[in-house]
Amino acid sequence: MRKMLFVWLSMLIGLQAIAQNNQNIAGKWKTVDDETGEAKSIVEVFQKADGKYYGKISKLLIKPENDKCIQCKDDRKNQPLLGLEIIRGIRKNGDEFSGGTITDPKNGKSYKCIITRQGDKLLVRGYIGFSLIGRTQTWQLVN
Repeated sequence: MRKMLFVWLSMLIGLQAIAQNNQNIAGKWKTVDDETGEAKSIVEVFQKADGKYYGKISKLLIKPENDKCIQCKDDRKNQPLLGLEIIRGIRKNGDEFSGGTITDPKNGKSYKCIITRQGDKLLVRGYIGFSLIGRTQTWQLVN
């Protein structure tokens, strides 16, 4: 009986740890282009003192046409891609993270963003207007 109770408690603690892990998007993530399937960069997602999540490019996995965000329209214009903050102001909202933006450094456009974690993957959706019109990328957790 004690062994059974121990196994049950261990499973419960393990499930709780998995659930808590799925509620956090902080970490390093390998971005994968949804059109080509090619790994492009490593983005580090972190939480600032304001409680919101942000993400910056910490490593480039392929050589871009230009190493600066020449198409960006805001304070990121002509800033180096390495260290560029592409995710801004994401808040936890139930099982997803939303309310902020994601910027595509290739075209300089910013989109509304919803991020959902599924184990070692992030589903990152950038969209305009309604979330039905947009693109989703699957990012892989980097250990």
